[in-house]
Formats: sequence, structure tokens, C-alpha cells
Amino acid sequence: MSSQDNQDEVLRWIERVATFCVEEWALSPITGRILGLLMICDPPERSAGQIAETIQASRASLTSNMRFLTTIGLIRKVRVPGDRTTYYRIEDDAWHKVIQRKLDSLGAFGDVADEGMQLAGGAGPRTERIRAAQQALTWLRDIAARNPLKT
Repeated sequence: MSSQDNQDEVLRWIERVATFCVEEWALSPITGRILGLLMICDPPERSAGQIAETIQASRASLTSNMRFLTTIGLIRKVRVPGDRTTYYRIEDDAWHKVIQRKLDSLGAFGDVADEGMQLAGGAGPRTERIRAAQQALTWLRDIAARNPLKT
């Protein structure tokens, strides 16, 4: 396999990551491409210019997406001694953070559901719809609590 074939396969995989992020998490395609690239690149650090060139993104859109990913803790800035360039790499526990945030949000829905059931009068079809959502989310949260992620 040639180097170009491998590069094409890597770019297709990055695009698959981007598609997943768009469809499952409503992130922008550029955000997904950044994550995909930083997961698969070697060495694991890339400058903003290298990222923009690889995923063919404008510097302006790249900057806002990099800021978003840095703020939520999925990527971090890396400095190399003697080099003024800022590099970025995906955090080692990035996916643990993503999943933990999702699990935390499931638990937080319990309070919202309790309030909704009180507003709905505690009985009847409205209450049952809310209770069904609460039970499903609680079930998922409890499974995760019994099987915590290892980092």
C-alpha cells in the first residue's frame, strides 16, 4: 500500500468520525474532523495550521472549534520547548469525559422529571410519559454506575 493510499484511508476515517459527531452529537463537521485527526495522527500533536491544512478548514472556523474543544476539555494546548508554535493534542481521557458528561446529564434529568410529574398531577397519561422517560434514563445511569469506565 502506498503512502498516498494510506493517507486517503486516514482521511476517509477522519470523515467517518466527523459524520458520527454530526449525526450523534450535533457537532459541526469541522469539530468532528479535528477530533478524528487528533485521535489518529502521529505524532499526537498538531499545530492549528497543520490541522487546518489536513482537514481543509479555514483558520477562522478552525479557531472557534479549537476554542470549543479546549474549553470542554477534549483537547489541550501543548508547548514544545524552544518552539513558539502552539500545538494541540486530544486529551488521554477525552472519551471518558464525553461519556461521563452524558451520564451526568442522565442523572440530572431525574430532578426535571420529578418536577414534571408534580406539575402533571402525579397520575394519568402525562405523568406516565414522564415516568417512562425517567425510568429509562435512570436504568441507563444505574448500569453505568455498576460498570464504571476505567481510565
